[in-house]
Order: sequence, then C-alpha cells, then structure tokens
Amino acid sequence: MAHDFNNLLTVILGYSAGLLEKRKASDPAYSSLVEIRSAAQKAADLTSRLLAFSRRQVLRPEVLNLNAVVEDVLGMLRRLIGDNIRIVTKLEADLGLVRIDSASFHQVMMNLAANSRDAMPRGGTLVISTSNIAMASSQTSVIPQGEYVRMTIADNGIGMSREVRSHMFEPFFTTKATGRGTGLGLSAVYGIVQQSAGHVAVESELGRGTAFHIYLPRVYAPLGAIVAAPVELGNLPGGPETILVVEDREDVRTLTVSILRGLAMW
Repeated sequence: MAHDFNNLLTVILGYSAGLLEKRKASDPAYSSLVEIRSAAQKAADLTSRLLAFSRRQVLRPEVLNLNAVVEDVLGMLRRLIGDNIRIVTKLEADLGLVRIDSASFHQVMMNLAANSRDAMPRGGTLVISTSNIAMASSQTSVIPQGEYVRMTIADNGIGMSREVRSHMFEPFFTTKATGRGTGLGLSAVYGIVQQSAGHVAVESELGRGTAFHIYLPRVYAPLGAIVAAPVELGNLPGGPETILVVEDREDVRTLTVSILRGLAMW
C-alpha cells in the first residue's frame, strides 16, 4: 500500500514542481501550487516512515562514527525538545565504526528524542551515550554474538507499562491524544535499525523512565566507505539516441516521459 501511495504522490509532486517552474511568485496560482506540493511532501514523509517499518526504505549506507552523527544532530534535538529538558552526552572516545544511512539515523534519533520529550511534560534529562560492546552468545537470545557499537537514548520520564511495551513498535499504535501523532515514530525506528542489521532493546518502567539501546554491528572498514560519488551532470548533451521508458503505471510513465521531453528541449 505504501508503494502504491508513493506512486500517486510521485505524480502530484512531479506535476506541481513542473508547474511551479513555469510560474513566477507573483502569479495568483503560485501560492496554491506551493501548498499542494507541501501537502504532498508531508504525505510522502509519512509513506517513507511506513516503508522504514516494513524494511523496504531505500538506504544509502556508509561507514561512520556514531559520535559524529550525534554531534551533528544535537542542534536539531535541542530545538525539538525545548528548554525544559537538559541533554547530556556520554560519548566513548575510541568508538568503533558502523555502516548506516546517516539521514535515516538522524530520523531514528529525532523520533526517540520526540518520544522522550513527550514522556517528560514537566521537563527532565535526556542522556545520549555511545559505547563499544561485545555480545557473548549467553548474554541474550535476541542479539547474536559479536562486536557492536551501542547507542543509548535514556530519559527520566513517566516510563511505559508492560502492556504498552508489548505494542510500542506496531505501526499506528500510540498512547498520545488524537491528533498528536501518527503512531509511526517508533515503528520507523525499529524498521531502520533492523534494515541496518542492528537491534533495538528497551528498558522501561512506569515512573522510572525509558532507555532505548540500539546495537549496530561494528565494522572494520575505512571511514566514509561505500559512498557513491555525486554525479555531475553539467550541460546535458544532445543526440539522436532513443530512451525507452519502462513503467507499469501509466500516470508515472506519462510524468516521466513529460520530464524527459522537457529536458530534451534544453
């Protein structure tokens, strides 16, 4: 369903972008087109979270240091959670490397921080820590034996009951009031971590806060490896060649052909 819906959004976003390129900001229809594109983009973002849960989101993994990812997202986290919550970081100096999609992992951290913020309505402390950890086969039946990098996001909020914990990763499950969330935040976290060959463990008790532990396999590869080089298009060359467009949905096919024909006229 998410993929089918995404196809419809592709058509809406494609045509609205094409119309915006042909109009000036003074055009009476310009602001309406901007709103159409904005609404479609928000719907596309929701679809992306559904695809993340089903582990079908397209990821672009690269070898990274989680400490750098944490430092990169701290500014956004502070704006997200507000002034009444203190952020404390405890980052291991000699942290191992992991292979993840940086943008998706930003989403993981933002979703977990938003969850903690809602669990601390009167303020509190959010602790973000990283560490190297070796899991033995006897330690857990969920996480396979091996070397991992662990990131923990913990709060001292209201915590969760056993019943809530049993459903927390289900899509659309939420304890928030109507209109205050889609119930896709934690399910997206689960999907992204699983798709990155990682694991999520949760500790939580009512009145004693919550800690999410994310375990990612440690890798021994050059920092920044598995990164596709950006493609510089420059001036598009002309020529007598023919492009074959293969797409089973007629509306997406028509949009694609329209874009290609527009490029051919440059």
